[in-house]
Amino acid sequence: MKKLKNWDNQTWLSSENYIYQFNKFLNKRVRLNKNTKILDIGCGRANIISTLQKRYKFREKPIGLDIMKNKGIKKNIIFKKIDGYNYLKNKNSKYDLILLKQTVHFFSSSKLKVLINIAKKRLERGGKILIFTLKTTNNKIPCFKKMRQKLDSSLKRDEKLFKIIEKKLKRTNVTFFNFKVNISKHKYLKMVKSRYISCLLDLSNYEISKGISELQSKYNTQIKFTDTLKCIAYKK
Repeated sequence: MKKLKNWDNQTWLSSENYIYQFNKFLNKRVRLNKNTKILDIGCGRANIISTLQKRYKFREKPIGLDIMKNKGIKKNIIFKKIDGYNYLKNKNSKYDLILLKQTVHFFSSSKLKVLINIAKKRLERGGKILIFTLKTTNNKIPCFKKMRQKLDSSLKRDEKLFKIIEKKLKRTNVTFFNFKVNISKHKYLKMVKSRYISCLLDLSNYEISKGISELQSKYNTQIKFTDTLKCIAYKK
């Protein structure tokens, strides 16, 4: 699969409101203070942990991992161009929070099992793993026909990964983060063209162009929907 470059670049996922709402959700589930040690697996441009660093001024800067080094990575965190599996297996450091946001679907089942096992070992006592993934049922992301087929197929695979995660972690708590999106059709079509979500990566240029035409006729000038993430939480 091609690498995803644009998921948090000039989308609602990079907006100040989204980051504020997400961190508000996070703060209700994790007690953060200046001594908190954070590892973000699949950090993108590190918008989430950068904002947390500005607020809490952690003694140890949050570490963000990603296989892509995108432009605009925040400078107040420590960034490593590596995947979570290879990073954790070679490190003995422990963390109070290990965050995986819309990342697990890039792992094979076998590597995910190993990643979860290592992540548990790298947690401080009382530390938490928080795993965020797209809601798999009644997902509201605006799609054209081929995009919906690809997304539904990906979400079915996510359901299988959830079973692996819950089996490995055993004691988990599930909640949902909801963000109300209000975006212009013009901007959303630009996001689709730039393949902002992984289900678009393997589509041909013709399929993308055809899909954009489909969305063009389907929606008015503004597109409104609720972007919902499932949060699986584990506490050591």
